[in-house]
Amino acid sequence: MLKAYKYRIYPTGKQAILLAKSFGCVRWFYNYALNLTSETYHSTGKGLSRNDIINLLPFLKKEYEWLTEPPSQCLQQAALDISSAFLNFFEKRARYPSFKKKGQKQSLRFPQGIKLDGDYLILPKLGKVYCKVSRMPVGKLKSVTVSCTPTGEYYAACLYDDGKDKPVGSSQGKAIGVDLGITHYAITSDGTKHGNPKYYRKYELRLAKRQKSLSRKQKGSNNRHKARIKVAKVHAKIARCREDFLHKLSRKLVDENQVIVVENLAVKNMVRNPKLAKSISDAGWGQFCTMLKYKSEWSGKTYIEVDRFFPSSKICNHCLHQVESLSLDIRSWKCAKCHTVRDRDINAAMKCDSFSRNREIGG
Repeated sequence: MLKAYKYRIYPTGKQAILLAKSFGCVRWFYNYALNLTSETYHSTGKGLSRNDIINLLPFLKKEYEWLTEPPSQCLQQAALDISSAFLNFFEKRARYPSFKKKGQKQSLRFPQGIKLDGDYLILPKLGKVYCKVSRMPVGKLKSVTVSCTPTGEYYAACLYDDGKDKPVGSSQGKAIGVDLGITHYAITSDGTKHGNPKYYRKYELRLAKRQKSLSRKQKGSNNRHKARIKVAKVHAKIARCREDFLHKLSRKLVDENQVIVVENLAVKNMVRNPKLAKSISDAGWGQFCTMLKYKSEWSGKTYIEVDRFFPSSKICNHCLHQVESLSLDIRSWKCAKCHTVRDRDINAAMKCDSFSRNREIGG
């Protein structure tokens, strides 16, 4: 089973310069391959394979000598990335590949010649790079992905294979339905409501001040570069706080339950609502469901997604009576058939749990 361990690394001045050059070469080759593949496809109806892209490297290195400075395997991995991006596009798992930009997160991957030796990470051409190891990895090191954030911090994601198979999932045990919301982040079928910290709203004023200061700086100046880093640090703070909250909540739900049922939400369509778009984006529902899914697989638990068109909020969990219409401002309603008062969110979580159980019995 593959697991990644992410560590903060601290390269020296020379190593940072070499990494900056490597990031630029990998980004340039990726964009070059993307543009050439697109042009080839439009003219001939066929794209370029991974081997075709890799075979371009010897000729490009003769024409552009600076391509020989980064490790050659990093450029080869860029060819693998562009071929995977087109494969995901044609299989409708992702959008059409886009060009990489210098101002975004930069990364490159080392598949060979790597080793984690104590507090140092050994990489090709870079040598020993100091690494802050927070926990010791288990298994065999397969690859290392070095990335640089917009704030100038360097991280290394070490992919390890522990040699174990994924545990077989079992549905025997406690099952729980989870309904995601904005007022309360997660409402479970047992009546528990987990609050929504709303980290973007918390740091929104600070972010606005930093962005206002950035907009006043002259483009290309050193002061603008400093202001840009300040804006990036606020965004990084928000992302880290949100990720920490989602990790803790998902771990709690996975540890306490055997079967976890979540509604499959169409977040892409929901953010089109101008009044709720910022709050929905701040919630990070997609990231939370991803965490629940892989943590359930690692722990041998069962993760189930209910169809997004299933009217879980409108169906009474007691008598199965369905309400014709239920606007978002109505948080609780009284069933016309059994005359019980139902909390909208708790009822939705309970219906998700019941839906999964009925599907298992019927299947």
